Amino acid sequence: MEDLQIIYEDNHLLVVIKPQNVPVQEDESKDKDLLTMLKEYLIEKYNKPGRAYLGLVHRLDRPTGGVMVFAKTSKAAERLCEQIKTGEMEKTYLTVVEGEPRIKADRLSHYLKKDEKTNTVTVCPKLENGAKLAELDYKALDTKDNLSLVKVKLLTGRSHQIRVQMRTLGTPVYSDLKYGTSTKTKASTKMALWSTDLKFTHPTTKERMAFRVYPPQDEMPWKKFNLDKFLETKVEE
Repeated sequence: MEDLQIIYEDNHLLVVIKPQNVPVQEDESKDKDLLTMLKEYLIEKYNKPGRAYLGLVHRLDRPTGGVMVFAKTSKAAERLCEQIKTGEMEKTYLTVVEGEPRIKADRLSHYLKKDEKTNTVTVCPKLENGAKLAELDYKALDTKDNLSLVKVKLLTGRSHQIRVQMRTLGTPVYSDLKYGTSTKTKASTKMALWSTDLKFTHPTTKERMAFRVYPPQDEMPWKKFNLDKFLETKVEE
């Protein structure tokens, strides 16, 4: 509970920084998850009897950290989910990948299929049963020591999407053990994928809201790059 980082809260929303290697919701590991921690925070802060409502409207993979929004009312949850469907909610990530993309900036479109038993995602033909379209825009910002800092804007929200699509490009995410990273990293090294920017329209006031959260700048491989150069700009840009 002491590690919770809440960056915005009102009667309708809770915007937080998800720690890496913490599940968003309960999974098979039964490790303490972010959704449960936030509900406990609400019960304690507002002295709520019984359970607290908190709507989960989007997810981040367990190894991924960064900014997330939760809904404190069912109406807020409904309206935020609609923004995700229409593309009005914008999600931008920074990642460090192995190698250097041959094309510096491009749109990736693949069909992905998830195996629920193994919790893995693969690229598949469009007509294969269970195939879902996955699209993202990426831009390589800098390259050092055969590692590239890449900005990714998600256009769809498929499971493990960035990790699978960047691997398909031949540039897997640094320290992504699930999807074939070749980097010999320690087990304690965190995967280099971070939700940096989140933009959406407030569900009741209709104000456009924008949040930016830096990756852990003092950790590998982030510390190889001058993140200020690429993030010290207005969020709206």
